[in-house]
Amino acid sequence: MPTTRPTRPTTRSTHRPAPRLRPAAATALAAALVLLPAAAASAHVRVVPDSTAAGGYALLTFRVPNESSTASTTRVQVTLPTDHPLTYAAVQPVPGWTAQVAEAALPAPVDVGGATITTAPRTVTWTAEAGSGIAPGQFQQFPLSVGPLPDAGTTVLLPAVQTYSDGTEVSWDEPVPASGEEPEHPAPELVTTAAAAEEHAGHDGSASASSAAASGEEEEAATGWGAGGWLGLTGAVLGAAGLVVALLGRRRTA
Repeated sequence: MPTTRPTRPTTRSTHRPAPRLRPAAATALAAALVLLPAAAASAHVRVVPDSTAAGGYALLTFRVPNESSTASTTRVQVTLPTDHPLTYAAVQPVPGWTAQVAEAALPAPVDVGGATITTAPRTVTWTAEAGSGIAPGQFQQFPLSVGPLPDAGTTVLLPAVQTYSDGTEVSWDEPVPASGEEPEHPAPELVTTAAAAEEHAGHDGSASASSAAASGEEEEAATGWGAGGWLGLTGAVLGAAGLVVALLGRRRTA
């Protein structure tokens, strides 16, 4: 009588290997993990100058992001230096905001361009009108024209105080140390550079633009080669190309 062997129950593993990320997805995830801390660290009040030439005038744009998730920024105040005073400060209107430039006496008289200065613009304050604050996830730009800038190589600190609708105030007033490591609340700053001759002409840079245009005209006059010269050359090239095509067509016909 044949013997039957008991069959062993088959077991199937319910453990599945973890899905693998595709190379593109893995790269994107890694980039996001790197960029998120960098983006969070760069969300500070900063100043972007259109010029840093010593002795000239500059348009300073203060970029103010809202770092609160529950309140809006309703007030921004920037303090101008007294060790290197800026004798001129004018604001550009920002819709929904009022601006005020306040002067103050300097700690000691300062010589600026041969003149003794005892008072100078000290603070610039932007205040939001009702419903016009910087909401969470938004930023605003505040333009300010100032000058003249101090000698080349001067670090100009422009501390700012950011006020929120819930009464919170954040002071951006910490200078960057010599090590270069950015503090938690760095002050907006700029470093002046050597002046160019045309930088001293005017507040709005119109004289510089005129000088550049004049230089271009002088160069065209000296070389005799302006826009008309290039158009003439283009016409000559096209004409020569047409002549070659016509000659080739005649040879084929013959």
